[in-house]
Amino acid sequence: MSTITNLNTTSCRFTALSRIAFSLVVSGTLWPSPGFGANAIEPSPRDPAPPAEPGSRASVNRSGTLQTRDGQTLHLATDVGSVRIVALEPGAPAAVRYTVHIETDARAPLAESLLDHYSLTARATATGVEIIGASPSQTGRSGANAQFYVEYEVAVPAGYSLDVNTGVGDIETQDIGGTASLITEGGNIRTGRIGVIGFRNAAQVRPIAKLSTQGGHIQVQEVAGNLDAFTAGGHIVAGNISGDAVLRSGGGHIRAGQISGRAQLETDGGNITLKQAGNFVSVRTGGGQIDFGEVRGSVRAQTGGGGIRIITVSGPMEVESNGGSICLTRVAGAVQAATAGGTIQAWINPDATSSGGKVSLPGASQLSSGAGDIIVFLPRNLAANIDAMVENGGSSRIDADPALYLNIQPMGNRGTGSVRATGALNGGGEVLKLRTTVGKIRLQFLDADTGLRDSLIREQRERIDRKHDSDILPVKSSGKAPSASEIPAPPGETSDWLESWMDKLEIALLGGLREDSGDFFKRLIAAPHPAYPELARRARIHGVVKLQVKVKTDGSVEVQKILQGEPVLAEAATEAVKKWRANPATINGLHVETISTVTFDFELP
Repeated sequence: MSTITNLNTTSCRFTALSRIAFSLVVSGTLWPSPGFGANAIEPSPRDPAPPAEPGSRASVNRSGTLQTRDGQTLHLATDVGSVRIVALEPGAPAAVRYTVHIETDARAPLAESLLDHYSLTARATATGVEIIGASPSQTGRSGANAQFYVEYEVAVPAGYSLDVNTGVGDIETQDIGGTASLITEGGNIRTGRIGVIGFRNAAQVRPIAKLSTQGGHIQVQEVAGNLDAFTAGGHIVAGNISGDAVLRSGGGHIRAGQISGRAQLETDGGNITLKQAGNFVSVRTGGGQIDFGEVRGSVRAQTGGGGIRIITVSGPMEVESNGGSICLTRVAGAVQAATAGGTIQAWINPDATSSGGKVSLPGASQLSSGAGDIIVFLPRNLAANIDAMVENGGSSRIDADPALYLNIQPMGNRGTGSVRATGALNGGGEVLKLRTTVGKIRLQFLDADTGLRDSLIREQRERIDRKHDSDILPVKSSGKAPSASEIPAPPGETSDWLESWMDKLEIALLGGLREDSGDFFKRLIAAPHPAYPELARRARIHGVVKLQVKVKTDGSVEVQKILQGEPVLAEAATEAVKKWRANPATINGLHVETISTVTFDFELP
């Protein structure tokens, strides 16, 4: 086992400082839902609020009701505020009912004046209802730097469409009958089903959902049409998508259930998991792992360093990893698979044809690895031309079932040079090329080890289900204002004020202090090594696993995320880390949580 770390503490703290400074200005959290106004057609006067207690916030509710028709659109725009959309109760007259809860941290009498000057307009239009909110300008706050905390709750008819845009705040909706455009510059987005009107006949009703956030997470239950979701850095979790899906993240994980149309999934560093796809799938991650269930179309998958595991692909496939292993438990179409250093396992099993009981790949295929092994399982009735080569290592580097009748020829020094194996199976067919630089090549028949394949498929399905069903999205955050202990102390109170301030901001943003792996290992008091999984050993799966870990204040160690590594190896490493114990770090005599990385290197003899 070895450890690797590449942390830039100064950069991390600068980012934490800027983000927390921004978050202290506004809050985008959903508070308990206030009641609705009865019959207002314009925003009602603010509800009288009792005098604010010292240190408390002054608040006001504004509400109203606007008559409308089902099937129209809510247009809501606000510079600050969380937005929650609910459906009217069944049988209620078509109307849009809204309540806006506004708070300010200014003290009386300025608070009352600021609440009066919060701009809120609501009106019925030819296409639906328009609601616009805006906080008073800074110049109108008398230099007090007063802040606003705003929350919208709106009830709309079941068949309404949504066009919501907030500068800072979460957006949450129940089921939406029409289309949805939900945009926030700094919050999470969580929705129920989108396009539920006509959901059972999605071929005719194909609404488009566009969800965008500049840093939060996105969670959508179901879409009866096309989905375009973007986050600059959070996770995306989507259920069933009946149309096309474009899911993009600046670095978070992407998980999807079933995508019936074309799928484009991209993240700059997270993992990608897809249970089922009915068409062409294109995925790319800067360094995470890729897990697929069943794909009825073609696949193009690329990762900068993680592993790729796919249960079934019906069409042509191109998969590439910069260093992880590739496991393909059923290949029915032409395949191009390449990895710089991992193992490739492939079960070639094309669909049967009516010509003499033979099966064949529909196109030329190639599996290549820089340093890893290549293990291929073939059906006995496959018609193909085999061309396998190991560039270094000698003739012992190719192992094939004798019934394949391959011609194995050393092409240099018998002990260290290259070796090539060729053969025409069942009269020959499309070429299947196998290439590795220093690994081994092994060819076997499908029926030689059915237990291994069944185990891998079962384990892959369980992993995908577990990942997709788990809730990784912290879409609910604390709605309280920063307490006195969370606000930086003024300069001069301590000799290391700036460092202490940055530490506090980093803890608030990341949930703990960053530390390099060297300091992390110095504080470990118990660190049992992971056991090499027997399934991975049999399947010849090996490689590096990198985990992001957190030392909690009680000394326990938890795994926050898997940064790199094969799933079966990562699970073994995670189970071991759960048993680790460490001396927690302290700041000003108080225990604090710390975040670091740890790397395991699983090697086969």
